[in-house]
Amino acid sequence: MSDIYVSPFRAGLACRCPRCGEGKLYAGFLEVGKGCDSCGLDYARVDSGDGPAVFVILILGAIIVGLALVLEVNAEPPLWVHAVLWGPLTIIGAMVLLRPFKALLIALQFRNRATQDIDLES
Repeated sequence: MSDIYVSPFRAGLACRCPRCGEGKLYAGFLEVGKGCDSCGLDYARVDSGDGPAVFVILILGAIIVGLALVLEVNAEPPLWVHAVLWGPLTIIGAMVLLRPFKALLIALQFRNRATQDIDLES
Protein backbone atom coordinates (compact mmCIF):
# COMPACT_ATOMS: atom_id res chain seq x y z
CA MET A 1 0.00 0.00 0.00
CA SER A 2 1.35 3.40 -0.89
CA ASP A 3 1.76 6.20 1.61
CA ILE A 4 -1.02 8.29 0.08
CA TYR A 5 -2.50 10.61 2.67
CA VAL A 6 -6.22 10.05 3.12
CA SER A 7 -8.01 12.80 5.00
CA PRO A 8 -9.61 11.31 8.11
CA PHE A 9 -12.50 13.76 7.65
CA ARG A 10 -13.13 12.67 4.06
CA ALA A 11 -12.81 8.97 4.88
CA GLY A 12 -14.78 9.27 8.11
CA LEU A 13 -17.67 11.31 6.81
CA ALA A 14 -17.92 9.05 3.74
CA CYS A 15 -17.81 5.97 6.04
CA ARG A 16 -14.83 4.55 4.14
CA CYS A 17 -11.62 2.78 5.11
CA PRO A 18 -9.36 5.07 7.17
CA ARG A 19 -6.22 3.87 5.35
CA CYS A 20 -7.18 3.93 1.66
CA GLY A 21 -10.48 5.84 1.67
CA GLU A 22 -11.97 3.36 -0.80
CA GLY A 23 -13.37 0.27 0.96
CA LYS A 24 -16.54 0.26 3.04
CA LEU A 25 -16.12 0.62 6.80
CA TYR A 26 -19.49 -0.76 7.85
CA ALA A 27 -21.07 -4.17 7.32
CA GLY A 28 -24.39 -3.03 8.82
CA PHE A 29 -25.87 0.21 10.08
CA LEU A 30 -23.34 0.66 12.90
CA GLU A 31 -21.52 -2.68 12.72
CA VAL A 32 -17.92 -2.28 11.57
CA GLY A 33 -16.97 -4.81 8.90
CA LYS A 34 -14.20 -7.42 9.15
CA GLY A 35 -11.78 -5.56 6.91
CA CYS A 36 -11.30 -3.29 3.91
CA ASP A 37 -12.15 -4.85 0.56
CA SER A 38 -9.74 -2.52 -1.21
CA CYS A 39 -6.51 -2.43 0.84
CA GLY A 40 -7.02 -5.32 3.27
CA LEU A 41 -6.87 -3.33 6.52
CA ASP A 42 -8.17 -5.51 9.36
CA TYR A 43 -10.97 -3.83 11.37
CA ALA A 44 -10.95 -6.51 14.08
CA ARG A 45 -9.75 -4.23 16.87
CA VAL A 46 -11.38 -0.98 15.78
CA ASP A 47 -13.27 0.57 18.67
CA SER A 48 -14.64 4.08 18.76
CA GLY A 49 -16.02 3.67 22.28
CA ASP A 50 -18.72 6.05 23.49
CA GLY A 51 -17.21 9.14 21.87
CA PRO A 52 -19.51 9.31 18.85
CA ALA A 53 -22.64 8.99 20.99
CA VAL A 54 -21.44 11.74 23.33
CA PHE A 55 -20.69 14.12 20.47
CA VAL A 56 -24.03 13.41 18.80
CA ILE A 57 -25.95 13.87 22.07
CA LEU A 58 -24.25 17.19 22.82
CA ILE A 59 -24.46 18.63 19.31
CA LEU A 60 -27.97 17.41 18.52
CA GLY A 61 -29.20 18.34 21.98
CA ALA A 62 -27.98 21.91 21.60
CA ILE A 63 -29.58 22.22 18.17
CA ILE A 64 -32.94 20.71 19.20
CA VAL A 65 -33.19 22.68 22.44
CA GLY A 66 -32.29 25.91 20.61
CA LEU A 67 -34.91 25.31 17.94
CA ALA A 68 -37.50 24.35 20.55
CA LEU A 69 -36.83 27.57 22.44
CA VAL A 70 -37.13 29.65 19.28
CA LEU A 71 -40.43 27.97 18.45
CA GLU A 72 -41.73 28.42 21.99
CA VAL A 73 -40.83 32.11 22.14
CA ASN A 74 -42.17 32.94 18.68
CA ALA A 75 -45.29 30.75 18.39
CA GLU A 76 -46.11 29.44 21.90
CA PRO A 77 -47.52 26.13 20.63
CA PRO A 78 -49.17 23.56 22.93
CA LEU A 79 -46.85 21.00 24.56
CA TRP A 80 -48.07 18.18 22.32
CA VAL A 81 -46.64 20.06 19.30
CA HIS A 82 -43.21 20.02 20.92
CA ALA A 83 -43.50 16.27 21.63
CA VAL A 84 -44.67 15.46 18.10
CA LEU A 85 -42.07 17.68 16.46
CA TRP A 86 -38.88 17.30 18.50
CA GLY A 87 -39.14 13.62 19.47
CA PRO A 88 -38.96 12.25 15.92
CA LEU A 89 -36.45 14.92 14.85
CA THR A 90 -34.16 13.89 17.69
CA ILE A 91 -34.37 10.20 16.79
CA ILE A 92 -33.87 10.82 13.07
CA GLY A 93 -31.04 13.28 13.73
CA ALA A 94 -29.26 10.79 15.99
CA MET A 95 -29.54 8.05 13.38
CA VAL A 96 -28.22 10.33 10.64
CA LEU A 97 -25.30 11.70 12.68
CA LEU A 98 -24.13 8.63 14.60
CA ARG A 99 -22.82 6.65 11.62
CA PRO A 100 -20.51 9.37 10.19
CA PHE A 101 -19.36 10.48 13.65
CA LYS A 102 -18.37 6.92 14.53
CA ALA A 103 -16.52 6.55 11.22
CA LEU A 104 -14.82 9.92 11.73
CA LEU A 105 -13.52 8.95 15.18
CA ILE A 106 -12.28 5.61 13.84
CA ALA A 107 -10.46 7.43 11.00
CA LEU A 108 -8.95 9.95 13.44
CA GLN A 109 -7.78 7.14 15.72
CA PHE A 110 -6.16 5.43 12.75
CA ARG A 111 -4.49 8.65 11.52
CA ASN A 112 -3.14 9.48 14.99
CA ARG A 113 -2.24 5.86 15.76
CA ALA A 114 -4.33 5.99 18.93
CA THR A 115 -3.94 2.29 19.72
CA GLN A 116 -1.87 0.30 22.14
CA ASP A 117 -0.73 -2.94 20.58
CA ILE A 118 -2.37 -3.04 17.18
CA ASP A 119 -0.45 -3.44 13.94
CA LEU A 120 -2.02 -0.71 11.81
CA GLU A 121 -0.02 -1.55 8.71
CA SER A 122 -1.44 -5.05 8.21
